Formats: sequence, structure tokens, C-alpha cells
Amino acid sequence: MDISKHIEQLRERLQQPLPGLTAQNKMASRVREMPATIPGDAKESAVMALLFPKQDELNMLLIKRVEDGKAHGGQISFPGGRKDMTDANLQVTALRETFEEVGITDDKIEVLGRLTPLYIPVSYNQVQPFVGFAKEHLSYSLSLSEVQYVLEVPLKDFFAPERKIRTMITPSAFPHITIDAPAYKWKDDHIVWGATAMIISELEELLLR
Repeated sequence: MDISKHIEQLRERLQQPLPGLTAQNKMASRVREMPATIPGDAKESAVMALLFPKQDELNMLLIKRVEDGKAHGGQISFPGGRKDMTDANLQVTALRETFEEVGITDDKIEVLGRLTPLYIPVSYNQVQPFVGFAKEHLSYSLSLSEVQYVLEVPLKDFFAPERKIRTMITPSAFPHITIDAPAYKWKDDHIVWGATAMIISELEELLLR
């Protein structure tokens, strides 16, 4: 695979009109219904979809969050979190959270662009996803209070049709709720669903179109 060519093409596509809600909704599932309008006091957040080369393939970094009783506890997601008052903008938020959660410094990440923001009703977060690229495979230093472990997923395999499933999900933070959700199923029964799956769905469309 010519990774540099793929990254340059992705950079260009991120500057063009995005697939947006149409792509996100292919993998949409929600614990709470989407409101008619996004609340004015929604919390600003950002995540980093970080791509990197490994064994001549383009890989994506995901994290398994700790079971902490919070809305997204125990889920597989991207590094990210809420905007601090000291963050100049949401790109700074995404880079800061990536460093705090997995130990990758911002000088190792080239930000290629941003995907379509989405609102997460269960945590009142308006999330801005960014796409980043690290030129080399990096080591990690995990925040053990937030991250159980990382997953490095080769996109060619992760985007295979058989990885897309429908499954019953009972979030650990909401044990009284079970939903029928579209999801990506990775090896060892890792299930990627919800907002993270919606973000990946848009990224997938940009990479494969």
C-alpha cells in the first residue's frame, strides 16, 4: 500500500464537502433520542481519529475506556474529551486529550482535517472529530484511570463487510437499557458502536470512495 498517497488523498477529501449525517447514520444507535435541536449548553468536546503505518498497512488507533460508571465507561472509542477553558480551540483539545490518555505528543501528529461534528445526547457532548496521521508506529503511555488498553486496527481488515453487524448492546453505565445497534466487530469480540462507529462510518466513506 502507498500510505503517503492514501493520506494525501484523505487530506484533500477532508477539505471538500463531507458525507456528514448520511454516512454517520449508517452506524447510528443511541441510548437517548436525538433532540429536535442541540441544547445551547451542550459541552464542547473533541476526539482524534489517529492513523499510522504498521506492517505496510494504514492502521487506526482506538482505546478501551475503563469501567468508571460514566456514560461512555467501558466502551471502545477514540482518544478525546471535553474542551478545557485553557484550550485555544477544539483541535488543541483533541491533541491534548490524545497526549493525556495515550501519551502521544502533538509534534508526532499531523492533523489532516476534521469530520462532521455530532451531538451525543447521553453525555450532552457536541463532539468534533479530527483526523490525524503519525508517520511512524508510536509507543504509548496510558492514563490508567481512563484507558484499559489500546487497539491498533488495520483499516483494510476493519472495513471488511463481515465486520459490520447488528448486536444487542447493554451499556455498563445503563444496565437497565438494551438496544439493537449496528456495530463494527473486531477480533476477540471487541464491539465498536454508538458515536465512535458513526465517526468511523464517515471516515470509511472518505477513505473508500
